[in-house]
Amino acid sequence: MFTVTKTKPTRIEIDINGGIDANIMLAGLDTLFRESEGVKDGTMLFTITDLDMPTMGAVGVELSRLGKLFGLLGKYDRCAVLSDHSWLRTVAEIEGALLPGLAIKSFHLDERTAAEAWLDV
Repeated sequence: MFTVTKTKPTRIEIDINGGIDANIMLAGLDTLFRESEGVKDGTMLFTITDLDMPTMGAVGVELSRLGKLFGLLGKYDRCAVLSDHSWLRTVAEIEGALLPGLAIKSFHLDERTAAEAWLDV
């Protein structure tokens, strides 16, 4: 599952759970791009649970849209990642250090209130 919901004019929430194949990735990215239209100084809240490795087809879809994904960086200032997997939280923090202009902070699943407060700063 890969769902994207615009919860505020400048907030996108993305839920990833289980396996992602090419069709799920395509639909999720299409929704992300559509919901990101017109966003400026936005925030993202990712919730990632029970993650299975995406299929090669899903990775191919993501790679084919990499340019458009990098284009989203200018629309968002902060990204909070909620996950029950410590390795995913670590990867998110590393990505935050590597991506200019986007602050990424990770939180445990039970820290949603803290994640939302950090996004609202």
